[in-house]
Amino acid sequence: MDTMQLSERAGRLLSVLDESDALFMRNWDRPRTIRHKGTRDLVTDTDVAIEAFLKEHLRDVVPGASYMAEESALSLSPEGTCWIIDPVDGTTNFAHHFGDTATSVALWENGRVVLGAVSAPVRGERYVAERGKGAWLNGKRLHVSDTASCADALVATGFPYSVHEDMDQVLRDMRILLDSTVGVRRCGSAALDMCFVACGSFDAYFEGWIKPWDIAAGWLLVEEAGGMVTGREGNPYVFNSPILASNGLVHGEMVGNLSLG
Repeated sequence: MDTMQLSERAGRLLSVLDESDALFMRNWDRPRTIRHKGTRDLVTDTDVAIEAFLKEHLRDVVPGASYMAEESALSLSPEGTCWIIDPVDGTTNFAHHFGDTATSVALWENGRVVLGAVSAPVRGERYVAERGKGAWLNGKRLHVSDTASCADALVATGFPYSVHEDMDQVLRDMRILLDSTVGVRRCGSAALDMCFVACGSFDAYFEGWIKPWDIAAGWLLVEEAGGMVTGREGNPYVFNSPILASNGLVHGEMVGNLSLG
């Protein structure tokens, strides 16, 4: 039986998340204070509170690291050693008391994600990965699915806040996914979509518009679980571009299908 053996700083990150999860759950059944950052882009008082908590307490985990966090980011590209934080991924779900929502934290170092955790306290799930040490859910090692054909694949996707402005492209992509797979799911949390690929519940995940904090931790989780993450055309993935994550076995076929859009 595999035993989860992570670094000291990974353990300290998980301890910080224990406390932020408690804050998350204290607010779960309380009235929400909600405002709009955009027409469909929401932020709650919980987003702001958890982000502030994480920025304060992570400074002791990796001294000198910078932050790129959803509610305060001035840039969409991490530099140096940087914590990439989404305090509440799936804010619309949170605002509507739907439990597929999570906190995502990743550590960017030497040009790549080296540590990532996604905590879904309503679901009672904690995903964590460290480069070279595997991916884990509540202490159990994860591995991607063994589905080998898109015809048998269950695929996740998401829609951008600009969905009405980009409706034609969204519908082209949806038609491809619906026509080429056994089914498509949209949970409303990209961080969890990536986790579900890592644990084998989904065989692939594609999204055309996504921010770094939504998928940074999940990127490492998928790779450490034996999967693959690239751009839409199979190119090396870079932040702020379309993302395709899969079990690896269906990846080439997914790339070919998406090229039709």
